[in-house]
Amino acid sequence: MISTILSTVQAMASDDYVGFTFFVGCMAMMAASAFFFLSMSSVEGKWKTSLLVSGLITFIAAVHYYYMRDYWAVVGESPTFFRYVDWTLTVPLMCVEFYLILKAAGAKTDLLWKLIFASVVMLVTGYFGEAVYTTGMGPAVWGLISGLAYFYIVYLVMAGEAKQLANASSPAVQKAHGILCKFVLIGWGIYPLGYMIGTDGWYDFLDALPLNMDVVYNIGDAINKIGFGLVIYSLAVSSDK
Repeated sequence: MISTILSTVQAMASDDYVGFTFFVGCMAMMAASAFFFLSMSSVEGKWKTSLLVSGLITFIAAVHYYYMRDYWAVVGESPTFFRYVDWTLTVPLMCVEFYLILKAAGAKTDLLWKLIFASVVMLVTGYFGEAVYTTGMGPAVWGLISGLAYFYIVYLVMAGEAKQLANASSPAVQKAHGILCKFVLIGWGIYPLGYMIGTDGWYDFLDALPLNMDVVYNIGDAINKIGFGLVIYSLAVSSDK
């Protein structure tokens, strides 16, 4: 039986960095999910939902990474569809994290829906440019729209309503908000780089970089999704003291 199972496993080449990062990403996301779920019992009730969302984000990503690893191994192409399904589920949940930590400071649901709407626009237009309108000016135009939605999120969390609410919160919340803002500005900034490497446009000079789009995306996912959750966990633990 074991030999039958092993015979169906796709061998991974020693220089298959895409396959390697898919596998490591899956394991890292699953481990993070277990950590966040198990940590729920050790924090105050008001933080349990935040840790639940953190665990859901990494768990959803782990499941998708499992399938993306297989897709890459069998087909040998970037699993664009699966990746955008993953992002469409997890990125709005990351926006929920901002809302949850600012809720005590008076955050309203309209802020949550602004963040979710902008994230969906960012992802849908990004998918159009990467998988649907892949010739001519298509990738550049749809990428521009996606980028504008991204910078709107940056504005909301770093200078807009979310920032104002954070300033009225406790020092611990302010610190956590500041770190999450850095993730959005720097960590999420990894994705436009991957997009430009993987599509054609005025930015073709980036093709000279020794980078692979999927490797960039995989590293970005691990940093952002696990990092977001760890910031929330740190805030929950410090608030309990």
